[in-house]
Amino acid sequence: LGGRPLRATGDPYKGINCFWLWLCAEGAGYNSRTWMTYKQAQALGGQVREGERSQIAIFYKSYSKTVESVVTGDTTDEMRRVLRSYAVFNCHQIDGLSPDFYPSPVSIVPPADALPERAQRFLDALPATVHMRGDRAFYDRTADSITIPPVALFSTRAYFAATLAHEASHWTGHPDRLDRTFGKRFGDDAYAFEELCAEMTSALLGADLGLPTSHMDDHAAYIGSWLKVLRKDSRAIMTAAAKAEAAAGYLLRATGLDASAEREEQIREAA
Repeated sequence: LGGRPLRATGDPYKGINCFWLWLCAEGAGYNSRTWMTYKQAQALGGQVREGERSQIAIFYKSYSKTVESVVTGDTTDEMRRVLRSYAVFNCHQIDGLSPDFYPSPVSIVPPADALPERAQRFLDALPATVHMRGDRAFYDRTADSITIPPVALFSTRAYFAATLAHEASHWTGHPDRLDRTFGKRFGDDAYAFEELCAEMTSALLGADLGLPTSHMDDHAAYIGSWLKVLRKDSRAIMTAAAKAEAAAGYLLRATGLDASAEREEQIREAA
């Protein structure tokens, strides 16, 4: 994925916007991670090419609404949120921007024993109980521990780290941490939804830590159940993205890697 999609300011997109713009960039073959509005492009000296189609980014707008009680007649002000969208273009749809906005494709394959420095710091600081044994990776909610095969059983250290990040995503859902439960909304599909949340969390972590995100061998086994959840609840993907963002943020804070000055500088340099 090559890092999160970026705004014109260099700040990363979050939640569902991150996943949506990833898909759009992948489908169109864009190399740039940066997206901006038509006016932002003009302000930076650029011009969207004629005929280029925009994509949408969404946000919630809060507003106050006065509500009258049908019982007492009293009025109260309630804060509500409404979903809004705006149009954005990838830098590869825009002419005239600074050369920094047009990165060259990167196809370097790292050595099998290589691990990004931030990823190593994540592994070293992860506060979860981790057992390295067996040939299967899983999180045991009852024991509140992660079991993962030894590093030597993985094709690369990066895949080991990515798999551990996935299981750590499940670890965040424990009652003592984010207490991620779904009640009756997903019913028998709660397990599939939890897996969807964990996969989206590990994708965000992969982007933030420089890890691969195609490490799960059993993707195909889950895709059918994920589609079943999404067909039943059209907003499930937004809920999953929000919970994934919360889980990724929790893990980055727990490992001392959240929004450090170093990361902000790297993001701006990448923009």
